[in-house]
Amino acid sequence: MTGIKSSTTGSGAEHDPAQQTLAHADATALEVRALYEQIEQRILQRTWTLPELAVGFTNDAAYVGRLVLAAERTWDIDGDVDAELKHKLAECMWWLFVLADKLDVDLPAAYAETMQKIGGGLRG
Repeated sequence: MTGIKSSTTGSGAEHDPAQQTLAHADATALEVRALYEQIEQRILQRTWTLPELAVGFTNDAAYVGRLVLAAERTWDIDGDVDAELKHKLAECMWWLFVLADKLDVDLPAAYAETMQKIGGGLRG
């Protein structure tokens, strides 16, 4: 893999509440992924590959598009649109943490760095 996962020690990240929250979400996402892997091993005798994980993410991300249309009342779905939208957006975050782990990307650190870079550029 890419080998770009980095430690946040000494970077100031340990004092950044947003990054700490993302780091906690990352750890929780990987715990849930481990539970799915146990089910996959039992049923498939293997775990999902990186491409299979990516397809799972793109499927859920595409459904977010339909839910946005439903929230705008241009697409009809069964069920509670707001609840479904919250669930799918959270699930998409989960997928991102899982994919980042498989690609050896420290997503909380990458997010903080990217937002700082984009924000700095926008502020002038």
